[in-house]
Amino acid sequence: MQHEEFEPREELRDSIRCFWHNTNDFGEQPSAFEVTPDGYAEIIFHFGSGCSIAANGALQPLPSPFMMGLLNQPVHFYAQNRLEIIAIRCYPWTVFDLLGLPSDKKGVHIFEHPITGLHASLSKLVAAGQIAEAINHVQQYFLDARSRIPMDSMLFKAGVAMRKANGTLPVSQVAAAAHATVRTLERKFKQSSGHTIKDVSGLMRFEQVRNHLWHYPDANIAGLAHDLGYTDQSHLSREFKRYSGTTPAAFARKTKKRKKAVSNDFVAFVQS
Repeated sequence: MQHEEFEPREELRDSIRCFWHNTNDFGEQPSAFEVTPDGYAEIIFHFGSGCSIAANGALQPLPSPFMMGLLNQPVHFYAQNRLEIIAIRCYPWTVFDLLGLPSDKKGVHIFEHPITGLHASLSKLVAAGQIAEAINHVQQYFLDARSRIPMDSMLFKAGVAMRKANGTLPVSQVAAAAHATVRTLERKFKQSSGHTIKDVSGLMRFEQVRNHLWHYPDANIAGLAHDLGYTDQSHLSREFKRYSGTTPAAFARKTKKRKKAVSNDFVAFVQS
């Protein structure tokens, strides 16, 4: 597996965390891979044999692009042979405005949008191995889109405070950082992202635990609970199982096995 991230230009840093490229070869037989929740929304362009998701007892092919919204539990995707991805990792309170779409709480979004017109040109660049050019092509699209959208400074300030604190701030302190009342901020936040501040903060905090255990599977879980503002280790374990379907200890054991076969980079979308 190969994974590379690209920092966005200054004009996009209030709405996009990064662009990334990933290549994986799953072999000739369809293979499942799991995506666990985090605090971002991802717009996914994919190339090669494509990928699918289980729906109504069958595999449903996913178009390119599709969006991964915020998840509250793991989602399983299926792919075979070579799967190559160009993706945009967005803050959940900006992604719908960037696309000009109404917000909702779906985990996987399939939508009709002018951005789908990028797929053909990206496919040619990816096939030619011109990944930097492909990233620049996507970035220019969002630079144009961002220039036409007035970004809400209240949401930006709230998002900065939430991410800086790794999701540990109470809603009242997030509102104070955004110079807003709790009621006004909650209304605007849910309107822009489809989720509450508490929803997103919980995912941010889970993301920190998940990433730490990926890199340091022998970490002390009680110490992690203290560092990330959980009431105690039991509180962390309950929240972790809520989002991942497994306990922190079981995740750490599984991580050790995975890391024998893949690189040390944690990839939000392809986590196999």
